[in-house]
Amino acid sequence: MSIEKRRLRRKLMIIFTPIALVLVAFYGLTYGPIPITMSEIVNVVLQNGDSIHEKIILDVRLPRVLIGIFVGICLAASGAILQGVMKNPLADPGIIGVSSGAGLAAVITMVLLPQYSYLLPFAAFLGALLTSLIIYLLAWDQETSPVKIVLAGVAINALLGAIMNGIMVVYSDRVQSVLPWLSGGLTGRGWHHFEFLAPYAAISIILSFFAIRPANLLLLGDDNAKLLGQKVELQRFLLITLASLLAGVAVSVAGLVGFVGLIVPHFIRMIIGDDYTFLLPLSMMSGAILVVFADTIARTAFDPIELPVGILLACIGAPFFLMLLRKRRMF
Repeated sequence: MSIEKRRLRRKLMIIFTPIALVLVAFYGLTYGPIPITMSEIVNVVLQNGDSIHEKIILDVRLPRVLIGIFVGICLAASGAILQGVMKNPLADPGIIGVSSGAGLAAVITMVLLPQYSYLLPFAAFLGALLTSLIIYLLAWDQETSPVKIVLAGVAINALLGAIMNGIMVVYSDRVQSVLPWLSGGLTGRGWHHFEFLAPYAAISIILSFFAIRPANLLLLGDDNAKLLGQKVELQRFLLITLASLLAGVAVSVAGLVGFVGLIVPHFIRMIIGDDYTFLLPLSMMSGAILVVFADTIARTAFDPIELPVGILLACIGAPFFLMLLRKRRMF
């Protein structure tokens, strides 16, 4: 791809991605079992709207759309960082076990320690971080390599999934409320979930912008980055920690929503290239677009049944993953 063509694509993406996000957010607010027009939304904002519409918009759809935006941003940013650190387009917080670590910690909190449910975001982050540390240590042999990290992550992912299933079998009388969460979705999410999520998500997103420069330097290769005076192993560890935080924040509220961190950064990379100055923020906005749009479809297309958005995203993401495997070598 020529430099001029790539620059043009970047400019177009910078212009149209925020517009698309706003349109999708309004789509999430207006579309549902009870359709609401834009004029009715304006009336609600001006406090002149119908009380029923006001309740639907402000108490049901708006917090769900905002949560979907945060979840999409965090998952896409986590995937983008992991793909850069590991130099592998198939890296994803779900595939390499980071999401499973967050999920296991969340299941333990909800099933065994429900009195501490208010610590769920912190527990999910802690689970993701500990999983990352274990993967990093298993892959360490004088130094780490992206290949070893991915292989260790796949093995840990399988182990954590087995432990999670074991807990649910042993405590089968307590898992009814956990099952929808395992499918991944935003069903029943409201303002208290948003307040729960927002501080962690805001901190994670702000920290993500500090990852742009080290992520770009790591793309040069370990040897070149070391020649430029970079502490490669420390930067890799910090970036993986940040990706764990982002994944943990998303998992704590939305459950095991998969493939966003795989699909979105890879798709954006194919359009605009590898420069994280553009790749990371555009991936964040595109992740938000995908999650909000998919959640709106999932909650309306099968009315009166609401499909968890994680199932819909898996149906989209699995074929995309297989396409990547077919077109590219994994390592």
